[in-house]
Amino acid sequence: MNTIPLANAQHDTPSSSYTIFKTIGAAIAALVTWFFVATVLNLALRASWPHYHEAETAFNFTLAMKLARLVLGAISSLGAGFVAAWIDKDRMKAATLTGIVLLGLFIPGHYLLWSKFPIWYHLTFLASLLPLTLLGAGLYRRTCQKAA
Repeated sequence: MNTIPLANAQHDTPSSSYTIFKTIGAAIAALVTWFFVATVLNLALRASWPHYHEAETAFNFTLAMKLARLVLGAISSLGAGFVAAWIDKDRMKAATLTGIVLLGLFIPGHYLLWSKFPIWYHLTFLASLLPLTLLGAGLYRRTCQKAA
C-alpha cells in the first residue's frame, strides 16, 4: 500500500520515522565531519611541525605534541557537534548520538594504545568527546539565536 504525501504533512514530528532517519543521518554527517577535520588538522601538524611525523609514526610525542593532538580532537568534536545540530534542526539528539558513537569508536583504540600514552592523555581525550560534541551543538544553537 502506497502512501501519498500531503502538502501540509508534518514530517518533523518527534515520533515520525523521518525524524529518526534525519537524526541518524545528522550523526553520520557529524562523524564524517569529525574525521575530516581531524585529518586536515593532523596534516597541518605534519606539514608545519618539524619531527611531528616521525614522532607520530613511533608514538613518541613530546608534551606539546600531545597537547596539540588533544586540541585537534577538541576542535573536531566541536565541529561534529555543530554539524549535527545544524542538520538535526537544533535538536541535541544527533549530537548526543555522535558523542556516544565517537566514544564507542575510540575506546578500543585507546585500550590498545594504553601503554603508548600517559593515563591523563587517554582520560582527557575520551572524557572530552561527548561534552565537546554537545558544546559544538550548543554553539550552533547560540549562532541561530543571535541570527534571529
